[in-house]
Amino acid sequence: RFVHVGDEVYAMKEITRQVAEREYELLRRLRKLELPTVTPIAVVAGRHDANGEKLEAMLVTKHLKFSLPYRALFARTLRPDTAERLIDALAVLMVRLHLSGFYWGDVSLSNVLFLRDADAFSAFLVDAETGDLHGSLTEGQREYDIDLARTNIIGELMDLSSGQLLPTEVDEISIGNRLVDRYHSLWSTLTDVDKFSPDEMWRIERRVNRLNELGFDVDELEMKTSEDGRRVLVRPRVVDAGYASRKLLRLTGLDVQENQARRLLNDLDAYRTSTWRQGEELEIVATDWMREIFEPTVRMIPPEFRSQIEPAQFFHEVLDHRWFMAEKVGHDVAMQDAVTSYIKNVLPQYKMDKHVLAAINADADSGVVDDEYTYSSPAPVGHDIVEDDQDASVWAS
Repeated sequence: RFVHVGDEVYAMKEITRQVAEREYELLRRLRKLELPTVTPIAVVAGRHDANGEKLEAMLVTKHLKFSLPYRALFARTLRPDTAERLIDALAVLMVRLHLSGFYWGDVSLSNVLFLRDADAFSAFLVDAETGDLHGSLTEGQREYDIDLARTNIIGELMDLSSGQLLPTEVDEISIGNRLVDRYHSLWSTLTDVDKFSPDEMWRIERRVNRLNELGFDVDELEMKTSEDGRRVLVRPRVVDAGYASRKLLRLTGLDVQENQARRLLNDLDAYRTSTWRQGEELEIVATDWMREIFEPTVRMIPPEFRSQIEPAQFFHEVLDHRWFMAEKVGHDVAMQDAVTSYIKNVLPQYKMDKHVLAAINADADSGVVDDEYTYSSPAPVGHDIVEDDQDASVWAS
């Protein structure tokens, strides 16, 4: 169940008191590790119905603003690679959880909420009922989670396909296998030991840069010399994801998703170059960029859409729209013109039909969206994709 309290929305999960208290504590520990999970609020026990009959306890968590369950995403006609992008986000989430010693035990798309993150998604854990936190995980524990995730995802996608919510060209088995491949590739990049000669120390910087590009910070490097003294063995100690988002937060105070942060930092760099200020402190330039570029742009979000799209996502999509406009006319387009065109031609696509909204809200507990509510929507003007991905408002009244 979802309950409005002021401007906040809270999720209520009915389970036994022992399980609720355990999951509450586990979610708190995961939050302290700065892992992407929902925020636990309380456990409500000692409940009774109108007849005095005892009721199960409830775990209360804060609903993740602008997020959607995977079925709500597929209630729209999305671009064909949406399933792949969701899987990529889930793979990143699993790697982050496993690096921190969290054994999930019930990995599935149903136990995750997704946030739009520029052209990708970010995944957040919402159900830790079967999980457990260890100092580190064995390979067997990780592989069990991976195999279970693959099996569950294939089943969930087949269910979507039977409801005609999945594009016909999507291969459910291939998508399930993609999770395994993406997980192992990312895990290898983050944890493998590099071997090279003492005169190839530049490769350390390349490895660290690659990890930063993936959004992970490196706290320190574990270095050893081989027995013959001819090779250096290096293993990075990865502390957390969020390299770009932390940099943007430090410069601007904006707390956004990782890919959104990369896009905003790129625009900040472009602003710095276009104003010939490469020699100035980046912090000073960032302050001016916020005042002159970012804030005037996001202030133009119409009031009726402010609960539906994050400012950073709005800014990212305006930049995309501006690029499409410039490509069409063959010259640069002013930001003001791009924002006006985007609001007129693209942003209205975010409005979800009231009947579909009611259906998703009614089925929120089980994550089921009735097949009869599938429908399509026209492609945004000026774009070559047919995605209308409602970022928020699905739980709004």
